[in-house]
Amino acid sequence: MEQSNILFAFILTSIAGLSTGIGSLIALIAKRTNTNFLCASLGFSAGVMIYISFMEMLPTAKEELFMVYDEKMGTLYLIIAFFSGIALINLIDFMIPKSFNPHEIQGVEDMSKKKSLKRTGLIVALSIAIHNFPEGIATFTSALGSLDIAIPITIAIAIHNIPEGIAVAVPIYHSTGSRRKAFWFSFLSGLAEPFGALIAYLFLMQFWTPQLNGIILAVVSGIMVFISLDELLPSAEKFGKHHISIMGLIAGMLLMAVSLYLFI
Repeated sequence: MEQSNILFAFILTSIAGLSTGIGSLIALIAKRTNTNFLCASLGFSAGVMIYISFMEMLPTAKEELFMVYDEKMGTLYLIIAFFSGIALINLIDFMIPKSFNPHEIQGVEDMSKKKSLKRTGLIVALSIAIHNFPEGIATFTSALGSLDIAIPITIAIAIHNIPEGIAVAVPIYHSTGSRRKAFWFSFLSGLAEPFGALIAYLFLMQFWTPQLNGIILAVVSGIMVFISLDELLPSAEKFGKHHISIMGLIAGMLLMAVSLYLFI
């Protein structure tokens, strides 16, 4: 694999991960959450992830696995890998207490509410780092493929990380009283994604084969589908903007459909 492709994958993963800093800036500067924009963005991100998972990544993974195994065995490995990705990200969510889970999205107006001192900045930063680590692996390995997969996934992950940045900045501000610390902890917690990319590079690249590529694509698809259904859409529903989030979902799917069509 060319070094330029690997470098580009690292750059895209870093952009996706460090977008948590945008969320922290919104939390520290804005007076209220723009719920319409947030709901549409979350729905849009979910639409991109779901469509590209089922219409591009899984079919590609299937082709890669069929190069090595017969149809029945290749399909079995595809199914196992897909649901293993779901199980992995679900296990991470299960292990982190709900009160410290950065996927429990908060609004900017929560900055004015008193928070428990137990919700310290270090715990929240660690929580989001644990969440973002497999997402970094997912973004990096996806970016090693073609641009029509890499760039939309990066945008979707970046959008998804913005409200996470809000969720991290809010409790850190209340536990430290410092807006500067709230920003930097939120921003730096996004480094877990490029770190995940580095781990993937060090431990996966030397074993990279069509078989491994197919399995990784299926695992990443499972991770993205779970994030969309368990986090993004429910978070949008939390703000009571059901139709806006669904329109965002459809817009994300439509954009991906057009994009993939143009690259045929």
